[in-house]
Amino acid sequence: AWQQRPLEAMYPVVFFDALRVKIRDEATVRSKAVYLALAVLPNGTRDILGLWIEQTEGAKFWMKVFTDLKVRGCQDILIAVVDGLKGLTDAIGAAYPKTAVQTCIVHLIRNSLEYAGWKDRKAVAQALRPIYAAASEEAAKQALQAFADGPWGAKYPSIVQSWQRAWEHVTPFFVFPPEIRRVVYTTNAIESLNARYRRAVRA
Repeated sequence: AWQQRPLEAMYPVVFFDALRVKIRDEATVRSKAVYLALAVLPNGTRDILGLWIEQTEGAKFWMKVFTDLKVRGCQDILIAVVDGLKGLTDAIGAAYPKTAVQTCIVHLIRNSLEYAGWKDRKAVAQALRPIYAAASEEAAKQALQAFADGPWGAKYPSIVQSWQRAWEHVTPFFVFPPEIRRVVYTTNAIESLNARYRRAVRA
């Protein structure tokens, strides 16, 4: 009944994520993906729109998720916050063409630091801050160029390339005031939920 309950017609922000868990399937324990949709309502409260379990990950399954959301009444999502899951961006574009897709900045920073040596990570993180803390998209672009032209960009060109590849989905949140940026800046809200699910599954 909960999984099929009617939804609101519009949600300002929805976080989409997936976690792998071990699930008993008849006599065998298999690793499956649990897909989550966590919405932020206009009054600031949060609501889990649904949980979907599937063996594989990709655009085809995400379309199934979005079809389910539409059938249950969700006709519009203003901002979808994602962390680069395979096929998700294309599926959102097909199901909700007017939705702004925002990459989780925290995930992007973490991925960037994977390219850096352990001793350099703190300094690199500080050097990246002017990009996502910029007042506008143009200022952020200039900050990225300054990083690329600086010593860290020269030492770790892969970091610059990772930001350039993601740039289309980094920039949407620059049109919003700081209060809204803080909401869409990270998928930490849904990661906190994932941690609770993992504890429950282990128990």
